[in-house]
Amino acid sequence: MRGRLGKTFMAFVGLVLLSACDSEPKLMNIRTDAPDEFSVLPTRPLEAPEDYTALPEPDRGGINLADPQPKADAVAALGGNPDRVARGQIFAGEQTLLSYTSRYGVPGDIRDTLAAEDLEWRKQNNGKLLERLFNVNVYFESYAAMALDQHLELERLRDKGVWTPSAPPDPEIKVE
Repeated sequence: MRGRLGKTFMAFVGLVLLSACDSEPKLMNIRTDAPDEFSVLPTRPLEAPEDYTALPEPDRGGINLADPQPKADAVAALGGNPDRVARGQIFAGEQTLLSYTSRYGVPGDIRDTLAAEDLEWRKQNNGKLLERLFNVNVYFESYAAMALDQHLELERLRDKGVWTPSAPPDPEIKVE
């Protein structure tokens, strides 16, 4: 009896260890029914250039032979106006918004500052030992303190008389 129980336990432990070695990537929102944003991008077939030495240097986020205007193509595929993608161009409707958001000044190194602060936050909220050992995703748990409760905020704004667009109902409230 004791030997059989020990073998069963060892088989169970082996199965658990083997299942922890799964190489399938963990996608964070795989169970969502939202549309795939990459399915609307207009892709062109790849073509081999005549001379590989004449290729331009790789430019992250820049143009290449397959996508001469990647941002404009993406905007057009999503139904927008690709002419409004011109880099550095501010349109009349955006000027008021930009003036309001930058009224207290805009630091030039804001991206670097945010990246450094976020790295520090992620180091402090890296998960417990077993979560790291078994590669458990703690992304949403780490940023839970910064998350906005959209339904509470919607209620707060409506109580103040601020016009708000319609929103999906709170799943926590049961409607009969």
